[in-house]
Amino acid sequence: MPNILFSNVRILDGSGDYPYAGEVLVQGNRIRQVGRGPRSIPTMGATVIDGAGATLMPGLTDAHCHFSWNDQASLEAIQMMPPEEHTLFAAKVAKTLLDSGFTSCVGAAAAKPRLDVVIRNAINDGTIPGPRYLANGQEIATHGGLGDSAPPHLDYPEMSFGALVSGPEEMRRTVRQFLKYGVDLIKLNLSGEEIAGVGAEETVMSEEEVAMAVTEAHRRGKRICAHARSAESVKMCVRHGIEIIYHASFADEEALDMLEAARDRHFVAPGLAWLLHTSRDAGDYGVDPNGPMAMMYRRELDTAVETMSKMHRRGIRVLPGGDYGFAWIPHGTNARDIQYFVEMVGMSPMEAIVAATRRGGEIMGSPDELGMVREGFLADLILVDGDPVADVRILSQRDRILAIMKDGKFHREPEVMSARRTRIAS
Repeated sequence: MPNILFSNVRILDGSGDYPYAGEVLVQGNRIRQVGRGPRSIPTMGATVIDGAGATLMPGLTDAHCHFSWNDQASLEAIQMMPPEEHTLFAAKVAKTLLDSGFTSCVGAAAAKPRLDVVIRNAINDGTIPGPRYLANGQEIATHGGLGDSAPPHLDYPEMSFGALVSGPEEMRRTVRQFLKYGVDLIKLNLSGEEIAGVGAEETVMSEEEVAMAVTEAHRRGKRICAHARSAESVKMCVRHGIEIIYHASFADEEALDMLEAARDRHFVAPGLAWLLHTSRDAGDYGVDPNGPMAMMYRRELDTAVETMSKMHRRGIRVLPGGDYGFAWIPHGTNARDIQYFVEMVGMSPMEAIVAATRRGGEIMGSPDELGMVREGFLADLILVDGDPVADVRILSQRDRILAIMKDGKFHREPEVMSARRTRIAS
């Protein structure tokens, strides 16, 4: 790969410091040099790209991503998609996320046991374009809990959205099976979900089942993530060392105290977009904005916003990732969560950007390689038209993302500026 020098750019490095004018040299797949001011890095042997004052920043991370959610209106519609079409759809979603400036994504569950793994492997070997991806298996669910979507008169567990278990030994077997498939993460459904007919404040998985899952995953060096809306389910995550907590809307003061005491061991991705748009914009898909279901989601949204604000003030790591992939929150709109962190949670624009960049590197398990524009880090970069610190909504506008680089290679070259790009002979 040729050396690439980004010149005449504003560098937003992901550290939380204010952007500064400078240059960045990419050599191979890593950032070789970061310089302040113009002409601070020699151009010899490099392809020079004049950024014309655009912002160069780390690629974004979605901490709560479902490549196989197929923009339909129900869990059943996702589950029943045939595997061949489903694989193609997930591949398309992977490209959509990369097209949107997301160079890393955390898989929060797959609709079929091996689907995430297949997509991750295809990205890694260059078969399809996509972000760096942590692959998950199906959601592991209890009978009668979120994920048990089989009709009550038909005892066919394979018809359910989740992989159903009852008791520690069934949990052990399922976790070991998913580990055999090659997942990076294990997903547990600890609490309910209103739209699935199980109360969000219900905690449906037992301590013994959770303990077994964590033991088996950690034995193999894998992390656990959990659907945990209820206060008790959040406490279970802390007690058992579940690293990634999804939702956590109803965390009470005891749960917040526990999380704060262990804040270096946990990440929270609340999925605010799901709550906001399900309560407001799903009328065409059966959720009347004035009906009881929307009212329950509006109540949870209000509670979640207050809870996330408290978490942020306590220094708990809260990351964007909105559970996108339903008809009313389709893939490709994921960066809106950064905006919601500013408008609803009370983060400053810089804090929200850090949550999507530096914190993204942390949740990906590569805090010393991902999420910052820093010498020695992997060259996952986006060039943005404008100043996201002044207006984070820019990050949701795909046409404002002028260039996307992942692992030192352009996924999208800067079209306008490529005409000015010059090759400097060594």
